[in-house]
Amino acid sequence: MKVIRDPIHDHIELDELALSLIDTPVVQRLRRIRQLGFSNLVYPGANHTRFEHSLGVYHLTRMLIDQVEEHRQKELLAAALLHDVGHGPFSHATEHLIQRYTKRKHDDVEAILRKGSVADVLRDNSISISAVASHIRGETSIGQIINSEIDVDKMDYLVRDAHYTGVAFGLVDHVRLIHEISFKENKLVLNTGGLQAAESLLVSRFLMHPTVYFHHVSRIAESMCTHAAQYMLENGSLSPAMLQRMDDAEFMMNMKGSGGYALDIAGRLDERRLFKRALYVGFDSLNCDALKFRDRVKRVEKEIAESAGIEPGYVIVDIPEKPHLIEMRAQVLINGKMTALDKASSLVAALEKAQTDNWRLGVFTPPEYREKVGKIAREFFEVKKDTKQFRLTEI
Repeated sequence: MKVIRDPIHDHIELDELALSLIDTPVVQRLRRIRQLGFSNLVYPGANHTRFEHSLGVYHLTRMLIDQVEEHRQKELLAAALLHDVGHGPFSHATEHLIQRYTKRKHDDVEAILRKGSVADVLRDNSISISAVASHIRGETSIGQIINSEIDVDKMDYLVRDAHYTGVAFGLVDHVRLIHEISFKENKLVLNTGGLQAAESLLVSRFLMHPTVYFHHVSRIAESMCTHAAQYMLENGSLSPAMLQRMDDAEFMMNMKGSGGYALDIAGRLDERRLFKRALYVGFDSLNCDALKFRDRVKRVEKEIAESAGIEPGYVIVDIPEKPHLIEMRAQVLINGKMTALDKASSLVAALEKAQTDNWRLGVFTPPEYREKVGKIAREFFEVKKDTKQFRLTEI
C-alpha cells in the first residue's frame, strides 16, 4: 500500500493493483490532459489534470467499496481509475469530434483496455476487461457508483474544479453523500439524510456552469480548438484514432505542423488572441428556434462568413444543447419508497427551470470582423429588436 497526498482528499491510499495500472502509458497520459481544457485562460490556476481527478474518483470509490460484492471490488476500483482514459486532448474540447468520427463516447473504452499494458495488468489480476468497461459506462448496478445521476465522478470534479479555479461554488459534502448512498433493487439510491447534500451538489453544478464550464472565454477557445481539429481531420493530417491517443502538447504540436488554418488557430490559442463574441444571447432574445440549426451549424457558419466576406473558419457558431440536469433523475429513498430527486426537493425542481437562463447562443469571430458578423448573425437568428445584448468585453 502506498499513500499519496492530494489537495482535495488529503491522503489517497493506492494498493498494488492501482499502482500497476497507474504505471501504464494510457493512465500516465492523463497527467498531460487538462481537466478543464482551456479554462486556464480565465482561471490561471486551472491546470489540474485528468490524472489527479482519476485518483480522486478511485479514492471515493474505495469509500463505497464495502457495498460491493467482494469478488467484484477489484473490477470496480480498476474502473474508477480508468474511467477517463477515453478522453482526447483538452478533455471536452475534442470530445464531440472524437465521438462523431469514431462513434464512441469517451466512456466507451473497451477497445483501449484490450490493448497493451493495461490489458496485461487486468488479466494478471484476473479482472474481466468487459466487466470493467461495462462499469465505466454505468451499465451495471455497481457501475452506477462511477457513472450515474449522482456519482463519485461528479463529487470529485465539482470540488476539484472549484478548488483550482478559486470560485466559491464547490461546497459539496461528498462524505455525507457517500454515507447516505445505498442500493435498492439494484438501483443506486440516496437515503433521506443525504437530501441536503444532494441539493448542495446540484446548486454547485448549476453555479459552476456559467462561471467555469460555459464561461464565454473557455467556450470560444474550445470552439477554436474544435474547428482546427476538424480542419486537420478533413485534410488528412490527423486521424480520429490519432486524435484520441494524443495529449494536449502533442495535439498543439500537430496543429502547428499542419500549417494553414490550424497553424493560425494554434498561434492564437498560444498567445491568447481569441475570437470575440459577435453575438451572445439567450433563448428569450430569439424569435427563432435556434436549436433547429444544431445539425447544420457548418452550413450556417459558411453562410454568415460569405455574407461578411471573410474566410470560412473565422466565423464560429456555438449552439449548446438545451440545458438539462441528469441528476434530476436520481432516486431518493423516502419512507421506503423511491422518489425522483426533483419531486423530493422543491429547490431541485426550481433549478430545473432556472438552468435555462444560463443557455447562450454564441457567434464568435476575430475582433476586426465582430461588428459586421454581429449584424448578420442578429438578422440570421432573428434576435429581437429590443434586446440589450450582453456587454461585449475584450477579455
